[in-house]
Amino acid sequence: MNLENTPTLETKRLILRKFNENDMEALFAIYNDIEVNTYLPWNPLKSLEETAAFFKEKYAESYRKPNGYRYAVCLKSDNIPIGYVHVSDGDNYDFGYGLRKEFWHKGIVTEASKAVVEQLKKDGIPYITATHDRNNPRSGGVMINIGMSYCYSYEEQWQPKDILVTFRMYQLNFDGKKNRVYKKYWDVSNVRYIEENI
Repeated sequence: MNLENTPTLETKRLILRKFNENDMEALFAIYNDIEVNTYLPWNPLKSLEETAAFFKEKYAESYRKPNGYRYAVCLKSDNIPIGYVHVSDGDNYDFGYGLRKEFWHKGIVTEASKAVVEQLKKDGIPYITATHDRNNPRSGGVMINIGMSYCYSYEEQWQPKDILVTFRMYQLNFDGKKNRVYKKYWDVSNVRYIEENI
C-alpha cells in the first residue's frame, strides 16, 4: 500500500495536518501535561529540547515513510495544534489520540477521529484497533462514537511506565470481514477475557 502520508483533512471546526518544526511550543503543551498523558505509553516531556527530539523521532521520521498517519488536530480559528490522532503502520493499525485538557468534553477528538476514519476507508486500510486502560473509560467512549466494537480485555506490564494495566481492545473493520478480530494482544497475554456489558 503506497499512500500519501497524512493528507490534510478538514472538518466543520478543525484542520488535521502534519506537525512541523514551527509547532514545538504547541507540541510541548500537549505532551508535557501529566493528566493528559496519564494513560499514554510515554512520560510527559519536560522541556522544548525534549520536545524537539520527540518530534524528530515520532513525527519527522514517520512522515518520511510512505504510509502511516500522524495528525495534528488544530482549530480552524488559528491552525495551532491542540491534540493529535495517530494510526500506526503496523499490522494492528493502532488508532490513538490525545487532546489538551482545556478542550476536553467538546467532541473534538470524536470529530477529528471520524475524519481520519473516512480517510482510512478511502485509502484501503482494512481495519483499525484501539486499546484503552480500563480506568480510562472516556477513551473507550470515543472508540464507540467512531463505530468501534469491544472485542476483549487483557493485562500487560506496560512500558516505559512499568505498571500493570488491564486494557480493553476495540476494533473496526472496513473491508467487510465483520468477524475478524486482531488477536495478537490476546495471544501474548497470560490474563485475557471478555467482559460482559461493555
